[in-house]
Amino acid sequence: MLIHPCPCGYFGDPYHECTCSESSIEKYLSKISNPLLDRIDIHTEVMPVDYSDLEKNIKAESSKNIKKRVDEARKIQIERYRNEGIYSNGQLSSKNIKKYCKLNSGAEKIMKEAFKKFKFSARSYNKILKVARTIADLDGEKNIMEKHVLEAIQYRSLDKKYWG
Repeated sequence: MLIHPCPCGYFGDPYHECTCSESSIEKYLSKISNPLLDRIDIHTEVMPVDYSDLEKNIKAESSKNIKKRVDEARKIQIERYRNEGIYSNGQLSSKNIKKYCKLNSGAEKIMKEAFKKFKFSARSYNKILKVARTIADLDGEKNIMEKHVLEAIQYRSLDKKYWG
């Protein structure tokens, strides 16, 4: 789902000027409620790219390698949940989240601080844990680590930027 932060789509864009009034931005953002945003697993802001950045010769991970990591993560999930009647982290119930998304003390501390700062809901908590579990699977890690929780939280903070 693509959500722009204003009617013209340029609010916050470093390369274009937003032509919307403050009241039209508020009206536009009010069409999407926090409970609706809460139901979206991942929120991420995609900033425009400067042409000169495209010219740089940066070595990126190949699609073939990404596909291999995704396939491995899917195998991990299918094996992990073979007796649960589910096939992916996205299908985890609250009960299964407690079973399969345990956090160490460092990751727990990060979650606690994020909830204090961003005022996340209980639904957000479960979404963050499922995404962190997926990130750990993509890394080939059995346990969810602090870095996985930090990355998952980054994918939930967009609603706090514009709607918070």
